[in-house]
Amino acid sequence: MSDVHTADLVVVGAGAAGLAAGIFCARAAPRARVICVDGARNIGAKILVSGGSRCNVTNRIVTEHDFWGGDQRFVRAVLRAYPASRVVAFFDELGVRLREEDDGKLFPESNRARTVLEALTEALSTAGAELHTGRRISGIRWDDTDGFLLTTPHHGVYRAPLVVLATGGRSLPKTGSDGMGYDIARSLGHQYVETTPALVPLILEDTRHAQLSGIAHPVAVTIRTDHGSPVRLAGSMLWTHFGVSGPVMLNASRHWLRARLEGREAVVAVSIVPGETFASLEQWLVAEQGSRPRALVRTVVAARVPTAVADIWTERAGITADTTMSHLTRDDRRRLIHALLETTLRVRDSRGYNYAEVTAGGIPVTEIDPATMESRVRPGLYLVGEVLDVDGRIGGFNFQWAWSSAWVAAAAIGRRLRA
Repeated sequence: MSDVHTADLVVVGAGAAGLAAGIFCARAAPRARVICVDGARNIGAKILVSGGSRCNVTNRIVTEHDFWGGDQRFVRAVLRAYPASRVVAFFDELGVRLREEDDGKLFPESNRARTVLEALTEALSTAGAELHTGRRISGIRWDDTDGFLLTTPHHGVYRAPLVVLATGGRSLPKTGSDGMGYDIARSLGHQYVETTPALVPLILEDTRHAQLSGIAHPVAVTIRTDHGSPVRLAGSMLWTHFGVSGPVMLNASRHWLRARLEGREAVVAVSIVPGETFASLEQWLVAEQGSRPRALVRTVVAARVPTAVADIWTERAGITADTTMSHLTRDDRRRLIHALLETTLRVRDSRGYNYAEVTAGGIPVTEIDPATMESRVRPGLYLVGEVLDVDGRIGGFNFQWAWSSAWVAAAAIGRRLRA
């Protein structure tokens, strides 16, 4: 067989999970030949664009409750094996100090995602692992004599007894994430949970949102489906020319898209006064009627939400722009309160994988050993990162999943290679 690259371990994919797996494995078994192979000539595109090109490396506090998809006990076991505190120490060792921002998000002090990528690639080289770029793995098969045989269209065959699949999902396909890893895993006997975009902006039917484009404010969101309990989320929402975005709507998107995939009706309702109740709002409006009878209703509402939002919401409640508090009837007040507390957003679609930060769905974790990340279906195959049916909320949680799952796999692989 010509042009055969023989290694002790081949890591397929050199994104966050793949680079981390390569580093950890090479450190755990320094005498082994570890090769990371990626189809892109310039790796790390998803790292470079993440977090507004600043890379939200992890979060100060990460638990299984920050994730959806796979079984939470599985996620908990992996996260506890390599928690966020160890990630902070790892990057500090690489010379990348992290700084905490809102909601516990940890970014490099340089505010440059490239700092993270350069530190990882340098650490990979220092650990003794090889990086082969521009070499797309088109298929993997198992041979009882040669082990795993990984084929490429133009660069021969890789042969190794152990393989880490760190190919990512389908999000941001321009970075090289095209779902190829799912096909490889299925060819080796794995099942597959159909994917959807996640952490993706939503497109609305109603055109009134265009007037609010660029305005961000806190909201509470409820996603109701015809089966299951409602999902309730809170955070900042950003109005856009096409619909809604911002942290809370990105988190909500996966629930709406999963429901649609499963053929279930899903309704997204928003409260623009999070934390308030009907009683508290009625008490507030009655007090305002007594103290500010000449104030316009929309002016009073604008004390709680952005002015443009207040104008549209009072109009939706059937209250004219020139209505003063003294002319706000009991029925008007109650309609306004209901509108403030819950208004349905008519979601038409999402912006798709091109704008999604992560993928929901993938290889089911029931087929993976959480203590090693090794496949229960094809021994010697390890799966890490986004290729698995685990997706986190926005805030650095998906990167933490990449680091944690890579470390668990590497610890197990290191034991095998040293033996």
